Amino acid sequence: MRTKTTLFSLFLLFIIFYGCKPNDKNHNSIEGIWESIGYGKILKIDSTTYKYFDITSISCLPSKEGEIAEVENTLELKNDTLTVKRGFSHYYYTRVNKFPDLCKKNTKDTNDALYNFEVFAETYKDHYAYFELNEIDWDSLYKNTKGKINPNTTEVELYLIIQEMIKNLKDNHGSVEPADEVYEVAESQNVEEEEETEQLKEYGDFQIAGLVADHYLKENLTKDSWLINWGKMESNIGYIQIKAMFLYADLSLSDSLVKENGFVSTYMDAFNSLSYEQQIAEEVAGIRNLMNTIMDDLKETKYIILDVRFIGGGQDVVSLEILRHFNTNKKQIASKKARHNGGYTKKTPIYLEPAKNPYTKPVYLLTSQQSASATDMMALASMEITQLKRIGSHTNGAISDGLQKTLPNGWYFSLSNEVYTDNNDKHYENIGIPVDVELNYPEDRQTFFRTVAYDLEKDKMDILKAINELLSE
Repeated sequence: MRTKTTLFSLFLLFIIFYGCKPNDKNHNSIEGIWESIGYGKILKIDSTTYKYFDITSISCLPSKEGEIAEVENTLELKNDTLTVKRGFSHYYYTRVNKFPDLCKKNTKDTNDALYNFEVFAETYKDHYAYFELNEIDWDSLYKNTKGKINPNTTEVELYLIIQEMIKNLKDNHGSVEPADEVYEVAESQNVEEEEETEQLKEYGDFQIAGLVADHYLKENLTKDSWLINWGKMESNIGYIQIKAMFLYADLSLSDSLVKENGFVSTYMDAFNSLSYEQQIAEEVAGIRNLMNTIMDDLKETKYIILDVRFIGGGQDVVSLEILRHFNTNKKQIASKKARHNGGYTKKTPIYLEPAKNPYTKPVYLLTSQQSASATDMMALASMEITQLKRIGSHTNGAISDGLQKTLPNGWYFSLSNEVYTDNNDKHYENIGIPVDVELNYPEDRQTFFRTVAYDLEKDKMDILKAINELLSE
């Protein structure tokens, strides 16, 4: 026979157990308000939609939204931590009890120059990863820059002030994108100042790349692409020239819009309408299809030269997808961490996946000091591929991702908030990834381009000589 105490205890357990059920259900749902660990993001999820906000101590600005069905396969909830997966990157969020008041209503004048500067400065203070490396006296820089802003500061003046601050921060991924009309006025001023000194021929990235490919390729196999040249040199040497680490997604662009607005502008409008996760998936799918064709064309070559000397950046996932075609087994190639609360987040390992039928003969990666960002990432990962050697000059050293942010007035900006390291915990920001054979390319972009353009045969012979030296070792 149960006693009253026993019955009461069972009743109490019943109430506790079933009383907690509604909260447990909420606890196990991705719906709710989430705050990123690092990165300055708020993510709001309901049953059908998601919405991202960029947040600082003085601002909360919407940055991206869409249907939850677009991203739900990239979300994983475990122990009240929400993981958002994008390519090789994992971003972690913790649940917060309520939607921040800043995100509900902004009482500030969104066009006020000082307020926009303060949001910009607050973001850098919280997330910039290289104050120490670049020997930045933040307090002094902030105070001096703020002193240049007053109630009469124009949008063009604000843009130029922010540009100058980014330059002083020595941020490899620092940039600001104002409204078109502001940019045009500011650039017209720069052109007027530069016209008197501009004398030597200037080459664009694609222009110099085209000159090199035309000279190198005895058998040009390029088809259905303006972003990659490939084919065969003499002696059955394979050659792949990557001109961009971006723009590979098949977005079914309107021919009339492309004709009216240009390809890149039309592409970016369509690209920005996708979720972050869709953007990465579409880019990877595009470059994967193209690389499958290229590798099939070049599978019988003696060795392959992979030329990335003229690329200013793009998507890391594109660079790793290209490199994957030379990789035999899954391997860790780097780690990264982000600036957070005066320190850093936990390190996240980065892996390179293998190809089904990888190219295992020698590969020679050509780099220069113009090889930046996603190209830095390719060179960093290449250090773990045994049959690959690097020739040319060290890469640019702009390895951190660019953390994309929004200002109250609608301008976009980005900054370097991450530290990438190799498997020996060494970082290469500002330093660049070293080469196995140094060809002493000029550091200045146009000087380097002119050096190559003025003697294409010497450029090719220097590379073939370096390869022969490596083959004879």
